[in-house]
Amino acid sequence: MTTNIQRTIAWIVTIIAIGVFSWTLVHAVLFAPDAEVDNPALAASAPIARAASSALPARLIIPSLNVNAAVQQVGLTAQGAMGIPSNFTDVAWYKYGAIPGQAGSAAIDGHVDNGLSLPGVFKHLGDIQIGDDVYVQQADGSKLHFVVDEVETYPYLNTPSGYIFNRADAARLVLITCEGHWVKQDRTYDERLVAFSHLVNS
Repeated sequence: MTTNIQRTIAWIVTIIAIGVFSWTLVHAVLFAPDAEVDNPALAASAPIARAASSALPARLIIPSLNVNAAVQQVGLTAQGAMGIPSNFTDVAWYKYGAIPGQAGSAAIDGHVDNGLSLPGVFKHLGDIQIGDDVYVQQADGSKLHFVVDEVETYPYLNTPSGYIFNRADAARLVLITCEGHWVKQDRTYDERLVAFSHLVNS
């Protein structure tokens, strides 16, 4: 009798494990980032082409949200969208745009959660407040200090790309993540949360 019970328990555990693995695999596919494509023209004209490697962003620090994340570099997908980090703990800087600390809008994005709905690096970006401090640590270890001055939410099919990426009146840092409801057919959420900040030291 004991052997039969053990076999039954082992069978149940195996079925559950297979189910969890399948569910995880499906969600990992649903949340998999789109592949990026090379863009030699943008690469040649981007500020990064003329910048010292020591000035590039290495970490993003947001004390109020307990964020201290490594910064990846991303370009564009085949659909023309900004790439996203390859994991859920790092953030990603748009390498064809402004470098943090220089004039223009330096864009950094991050995941809100993963395929298991576990928190991503920007899970609590919606809690950020105007006046909060944001720091970018450069590759040489120096830090740039930004202060949040605007927080907006946009429909993901109607985001003002020019306003987000192309403001050149100051040295700006723009933080982007997903928000709202999951759109299964598009494999994304239906809103974009954007926190704008400006440099307060040089």
